[in-house]
Amino acid sequence: MQKQALISVSDKSNLLEFATFLVNQGYKILSTGGTYKHLQENGIEVTEVKDVTGFPEILDGRVKSLHPAIHGGIMARRSDENHMATIAEHGINPIDIVIVNLYPFFEKMNTGLSEAEMIEFIDIGGPSMLRSSAKNFYDVTVITDVNDYQKVMDEITENGATSIETRKLCAGKVFNLTAAYDAAISSYILGDDFPQFLESSYEKVMDLRYGENPHQKAAYYVDKTKNGAMKDFEYLQGKELSFNNIRDMDLAYKVVAEFDETTCCAVKHSTPCGVAIGETVVDAYLKAYECDPMSIFGGIIAFNKEVDGKTAVELNKIFLEIVIAPAFTEEALEIFKAKKNVRIIKVNNPVSDKVTYVKVDGGLIVQSTDNQFSSDLKVVTEVQPTEKQMTDLVFAQKIVKWVKSNAIVVATNGQAYGIGGGQTNRIWAAQQAIERAKENVQDELVLASDAFFPFRDVVDFAAENGITAIIQPGGSIKDEDSIKACNEHGIPMVVTGMRHFMH
Repeated sequence: MQKQALISVSDKSNLLEFATFLVNQGYKILSTGGTYKHLQENGIEVTEVKDVTGFPEILDGRVKSLHPAIHGGIMARRSDENHMATIAEHGINPIDIVIVNLYPFFEKMNTGLSEAEMIEFIDIGGPSMLRSSAKNFYDVTVITDVNDYQKVMDEITENGATSIETRKLCAGKVFNLTAAYDAAISSYILGDDFPQFLESSYEKVMDLRYGENPHQKAAYYVDKTKNGAMKDFEYLQGKELSFNNIRDMDLAYKVVAEFDETTCCAVKHSTPCGVAIGETVVDAYLKAYECDPMSIFGGIIAFNKEVDGKTAVELNKIFLEIVIAPAFTEEALEIFKAKKNVRIIKVNNPVSDKVTYVKVDGGLIVQSTDNQFSSDLKVVTEVQPTEKQMTDLVFAQKIVKWVKSNAIVVATNGQAYGIGGGQTNRIWAAQQAIERAKENVQDELVLASDAFFPFRDVVDFAAENGITAIIQPGGSIKDEDSIKACNEHGIPMVVTGMRHFMH
């Protein structure tokens, strides 16, 4: 009995070479629609599926391969005499190889198509054939990945057939693909960030150098259903990325994305160590650098504006892991070549996360992204902040949201001078931030806190060290103690009513 291969693909990469190989190996090729025409036009002998089923394609091609003559040939177990007798009785020939990839639903998401147009990219026959073939991997070779063509050709050439190990591997890839494909469709139709079953549709785009530590393996996956700043970025120069690199890139770029003004953020060990607004990109960088010249060494630098040559010259003066921005001038890229290991990353998409995930042992915590700031700012003290103080308070608040709790940011003139975070109590974070800031500037400093003050100790310490205004969420049962302390010291306090913990 002649061996058969069914081919129905949207990605026709390397297809002609593979189909020609199969024909030369004695396979009869079955195909549908555009694939059939493509093979026929290129001189490959091919039989249309409708000539096997005895039934034409109907409903604008929605129904063509969903037929017992196809699925019977795929699903029949070759070692089962009853199965083989049944398909013989109905004139069905076994199908030994199935090569299918799916309608490009992934690729059409986020392209502005209407719902009616998107629905037409939901593949039905393709996943059905793939799942049938994968279930019967003891007898059927199913291929969804064009990178597997060569392996299959090599094994058939050497052994006359594929190995069970290869068939099983290919079957596993099928269920991996269809799970992600169905998850993408579910996400699109439901539009729910918290569905009953948490679907996942991520594709590996690179193996990473290592995880948090060199002995840990890691890989980077991107969301197939949504765009985002860390998706489709351009790798313009430098070494391979590590787990920590990508996590820090993400944080640094999210900080600068908070601002319309030209802004630079330096990140080290997953926390900001310098943030500043500048008249120019180089000005913003030099101000961010001033916050903590020691920590910025070996860090990640992000900008929300194009990096020019003058800035590149300054950046090249120290060791940096990554420079990330929405654009780079040709002059800047040429200058960066002098530091061939520094990674230059161009971001092509805006920050757009709607939910965040935290993996715990045996579970996953999902929450909406902290992408809001309070618009209901209330001055709760007798002294009112000046216009300049209010501007600096809002600036500091936008940064403190991205610092590990407990978090304090001290700033003035659109420049962070002290950042204290990750402390187990708030007074330690305040001491760290204020003492760091006072090394560089003494006057007009303001302070932002990510959460309320459970005691007046932060206010007292701030006042003793020259802090001129405070912004904090409020909400403590001892709010009045902090307000009273501010009034005693003559410091204006603004309450936002919105906490920004980041654990």
